Amino acid sequence: MSSPSHDHAALADRIRSIASELGFQQLGITDADIGEHEQHLQRWLEAGYHGEMEWMASHGTKRTRPAELVPGTCRVISVRMDYLPGDSRMAQRLADPDSAYVSRYALGRDYHKLMRRRLQQLAERIQALIGPFGYRAFVDSAPVMERALASRAGLGWIGKNTLLINPRAGSYFFLGELYTDLPLPVDAPFDQHHCGSCSACLSRCPTDAFVGPQVLDARRCISYLTIELKGAIPEELRAPMGNRVFGCDDCQLVCPWNKFASPAREPDFSPRHQLDQADLVSLFRWDEEEFLRNTEGSPIRRIGHERWLRNLAVGLGNARTSIPVIEALRSRLAHPSELVREHVIWALAQHGISPDGEGAAAG
Repeated sequence: MSSPSHDHAALADRIRSIASELGFQQLGITDADIGEHEQHLQRWLEAGYHGEMEWMASHGTKRTRPAELVPGTCRVISVRMDYLPGDSRMAQRLADPDSAYVSRYALGRDYHKLMRRRLQQLAERIQALIGPFGYRAFVDSAPVMERALASRAGLGWIGKNTLLINPRAGSYFFLGELYTDLPLPVDAPFDQHHCGSCSACLSRCPTDAFVGPQVLDARRCISYLTIELKGAIPEELRAPMGNRVFGCDDCQLVCPWNKFASPAREPDFSPRHQLDQADLVSLFRWDEEEFLRNTEGSPIRRIGHERWLRNLAVGLGNARTSIPVIEALRSRLAHPSELVREHVIWALAQHGISPDGEGAAAG
C-alpha cells in the first residue's frame, strides 16, 4: 500500500533526498505520457536509421507507453548520475593517431549493474517509508524512452546531438528510471531548448551521421559501428573513424554546455586497466583471455574479442605507419575470424602493405 494522497508531495521530497544519498546527481518525476516523442521515434524507425538495432522496433508501443510495459505505471522517476573522469584528456587522445580512444562512459565499470542496484536501493528505501508499492527499475535494459522521459521529468532538453543536456551539468551522465504506481506530483517538463543557433555537434561528427538537428542516422554513427554493428564496418566510414575503437564522444566534446560538466563522484567510473591512455598496438595484442580478464565488469566486454580486434584494426589502419603497427597487423593475418582478417587486410593496405607482405613500413 502507498501513503495517503496528501503525503505524496512530502514523499517526493524525501525520495529526492534519498536519491542524493545514493549518489544520484538529480531526480525528476513525470507522468507516463511522452507526448510528441512517440511520433518522432516512429518517423526515425520508418527511415531505417536504427540499422541492425531491431530491438528498437520490436516492442511496439511498449517503448513509448510505460503503462503498457509495466501495467499500473502512472509515474516515472528519472535519475541521472555523472560519469566523466576527472582528467579525461579527450582532445589530446583523439589528436594522437597511435592512441586508442575509448568513449569516456566505458572507461570504468559497467554502469548498468551499478545504477540498477542503486535504483533498487531507492525503491527499498521508499518501501521502508510507505510499505509495498508497485515499481520496476530500468537502466538502458528494456524498451524505455529514457531521454524523452528525463526531459519530461525536468532533467534537461534533448539537444541537436540527440543527447539529453542539462544546463548545469552538460551531457556526461547516465540515466535510469523507476516505473511506479505511486501518484507522486510531477515536475515541470524541460520544454525550452538552449542549443540556439549552435551546430557544433552536427558539423563535428567524423562520419556525418546527423541527418539534421535531433536526427541521427545510427548506421553512420561511430558508437553504432563499433558497438552495435556485428558485421564489417562499411569501408567508406573506416578512415573517418580515426582512432575511436569503442564509442565516440565528439558531439559532446564540442558542446558548449559541457563546460559545466562535473567529474564523476562514483569511484567505479574511474578508468581501469589504463584504458584512458592505452595505445592501439598494445590493445591489439590482447588475446581472448586477456580481453575477457581486462574487460571483466566493463561495458566493452559485450562486443566480444572478435569485434574488439575489428575495431582496433581500423584504428591501426588510421595510425602512423611504423614497424610496430605493421607487425601487429601482420600478426593477425591468419586469425580464424574472416571479419578480423578483412579489416586487417584493409588496415595494411592503408600503409601500402599487401597481405603477402609486399611493401615496407616506414621507420
